[in-house]
Amino acid sequence: MAQWTSAVGAAQLARLLTSQQDRPAGPGSKRPPAYRALADGIRLLVLEGRVPVAARLPAERELALALSVSRTTVAAAYEALRSEGFLESRRGAGSWTAVPAGNPLPARGLEPLPPEALGSVIDLGTAALPAPEPWLTRAVQGALEELPPYAHTHGDYPAGLPALRSMIADRYTQRGIPTMPEQIMVTTGAMGAMDAICHLFAGRGERIAVESPSYANILQLMREAGARLVPVAMAGGLAGWDVDRWRQVLREAAPRLAYVVADFHNPTGALADEDQRRRLVDSARSAGTVLVADETMSELWLDPDLDMPRAVCAFDPAGSTVITVGSASKAFWAGMRIGWVRAAPDVIRSLVAARAYADLGTPVLEQLAVNWLFGTGGWEQAVDLRRAQARENRDALVTAVRRELPEWEFEVPQGGLTLWVRTGGLSGSRLAEVGERVGVRVPSGPRFGVDGAFEGYVRLPFTVGGAVAEEAAVRLAAAARLVESGVSGGGDAARPFVA
Repeated sequence: MAQWTSAVGAAQLARLLTSQQDRPAGPGSKRPPAYRALADGIRLLVLEGRVPVAARLPAERELALALSVSRTTVAAAYEALRSEGFLESRRGAGSWTAVPAGNPLPARGLEPLPPEALGSVIDLGTAALPAPEPWLTRAVQGALEELPPYAHTHGDYPAGLPALRSMIADRYTQRGIPTMPEQIMVTTGAMGAMDAICHLFAGRGERIAVESPSYANILQLMREAGARLVPVAMAGGLAGWDVDRWRQVLREAAPRLAYVVADFHNPTGALADEDQRRRLVDSARSAGTVLVADETMSELWLDPDLDMPRAVCAFDPAGSTVITVGSASKAFWAGMRIGWVRAAPDVIRSLVAARAYADLGTPVLEQLAVNWLFGTGGWEQAVDLRRAQARENRDALVTAVRRELPEWEFEVPQGGLTLWVRTGGLSGSRLAEVGERVGVRVPSGPRFGVDGAFEGYVRLPFTVGGAVAEEAAVRLAAAARLVESGVSGGGDAARPFVA
């Protein structure tokens, strides 16, 4: 019986390997042998999670042809990986990826740092801040006071608590977007919302158009659902959405869904203006594509004089094209796993009906806590606190990175929680790998792309400030020096494999 559970084709593996870009070797630098560079490249893809563990690799001859190298080079690389514990083989079953005994499995998305590592590693992996106290405690206390009537029921509310659905609908109405409670479903975070939408609209093999780059965890969720991702390149810097390109892709690829983060895009921080929003909606409507607008960052504007554009769904008055996803997790606290979907009533009914085969409903106590925040004004005060904290962190991180790594390039967004940084020609994947060793955890650019794109980037969230932000930049600079000097975790050099 084969030990592998998936397979990576030769052409796909070649694309992933050749996407690993790095700064050219300086004078006197010694390049590793071709087999060693190839082994390092595959090992790094496994550690990054871009090639899954237990994935069957192509046969030596197939990969040699795809990379235009000798079969001897591929055979030597495979043997090196076997000796290091990153590859297992069996006659007749081929070779498949592995991790050495005692090593943690690589994350396919962005996972929080384990609590036991927080004292020694600065975590820039997740864009999440501590809870805005005292509002979390007050919200839970308020929820406990409202709980007794619900405790006498079965506790299953697949569409969400009626009171919270009404409250969310009223908040959209106050923004100038008339909304009924029947247009709202409460979910377990934005990820729960996206999971339900993908399963309803985009079955296995369906196309989904996504920004390139886009939010890593959503991309992985879509891959796990069996979707075929159609990347649409973002314009440079904070310019955001090339709507002519979107119109062309939607017309030619005819995806069932399109996913956009128009409000302080994750990871770039770009903010779509009203013209971009209107044209995106018009393009989706013309193509017969359902446009999912992720609003999880929409309340995190950091520059006080910023005039926020209208919501994407405001340009779809009939409600036939846009589905909106919102959440308390970014604006309030990641531990408050409350999200919601705003859509046409018939879509909401279909999502609710399908939920019987998923999680049945969202925890009642957390729904009551969010409802308390919305109803008492606590939400606005908590989010004001969150904005001030994120603004201070952003400014501290920007200053520190510019001082320690002046060759790195980025534009400062007006809101959100992330910087999208070009790393001066260094491999983002190798920076992430070496960064763990010097005490800073940072996600590399390829996590936010499709098929190895954005190797020359990292994402830096505004999760730390003050002296911690300064130390994080110092450690990133140390990691950059190690990558430049050719230090790696599993071979003699940190150079990428280039065919």
